[in-house]
Amino acid sequence: QVQLVESGGGLVQTGGSVRLSCAVAHRSWFVINLMGWYRQAPGTQRELVARITSNGGTNYTDSVKGRFTISTDNDKKTVFLEMNSLKPEDTGVYYCHGNIWTPATGSQYYWGQGTQVTVSS
Repeated sequence: QVQLVESGGGLVQTGGSVRLSCAVAHRSWFVINLMGWYRQAPGTQRELVARITSNGGTNYTDSVKGRFTISTDNDKKTVFLEMNSLKPEDTGVYYCHGNIWTPATGSQYYWGQGTQVTVSS
């Protein structure tokens, strides 16, 4: 079973920075096809914030361009979301999301448990 284990988040002031991490955990070998971060504010639908492909291509929702950066570590088992110049409207639960291939399951989509980011004004 593939698990996405998130860390980071918390309470930060407007203009501050937060770094989120998402580690892929699996007892056997796997291949990451695509990883991303979504967020969901109270009363809204979950929206894509940023994603990164296996060849390093990235894209971002317009509201975070120039402020957020998605990246992976050298062995590509952890994905990061560096969030700078945070605004109150960035507040929400941030979810890691991935399309991961394993020999047993093929390519499947997985979600992390979510981590709260609150930006105070």
